[in-house]
Amino acid sequence: MVNCPSEVLTDFPRSCVLIIARITKIIVALCCFSASQFVLADTLLVYGDSISAAYGMDQEQGWVNLLANRVAIDRPHYKVVNASVSGETTAGGVTRLPKSLAFHQPDVLVLELGGNDGLRGYPISKIRDNLQIMIQQAKASGARVLLIGMVLPPNYGRRYTLAFEKVFSSLSEEHSLPFVPFLLDGISTSKELVQRDGIHPTVEAQPKLLEDVWPSLVPIL
Repeated sequence: MVNCPSEVLTDFPRSCVLIIARITKIIVALCCFSASQFVLADTLLVYGDSISAAYGMDQEQGWVNLLANRVAIDRPHYKVVNASVSGETTAGGVTRLPKSLAFHQPDVLVLELGGNDGLRGYPISKIRDNLQIMIQQAKASGARVLLIGMVLPPNYGRRYTLAFEKVFSSLSEEHSLPFVPFLLDGISTSKELVQRDGIHPTVEAQPKLLEDVWPSLVPIL
């Protein structure tokens, strides 16, 4: 017959018990710290085209990365995610946005799309509809939205350019959104601040882009 012990041996040296207790306290503290960091991590999602995708320069030089650096200091509980794609249109944005919202779950969305639509002469009604859909999707997800507008060169005709600009201002009013009317204001007319293509801002222009966005962004952070 096999004899089984009536109780588990518990006579550990006192030094071992103290070491185990200290290790346990450290593990618990680290878990609590990690949990608090996770809870406090809000997300700011920038959703734009080449203007926000740092076209023609290193990502670190773009205005969105400059924004991330400022946020790290002024709003450290936020992380900045740049989901901008060069060449993106509002139609492409509508297609991509649901997955971006589901994956990143942003608290704030900076919406900077529509410029490529205008440059390609797309129908104003379609541009507006697409922006409307994205704003509604973002708000439905619980995100606060900052809308950034664009202005077209005069060679597109007064009627089309005015209707294009009106899309952004009317949507900002309809949805009570903070609004930056023209991200390239003061840049597009300066040869020193525009790349050779005559469209995209240079590295030197990026701090100004940030300064144009920041005042309208701060109230919703």
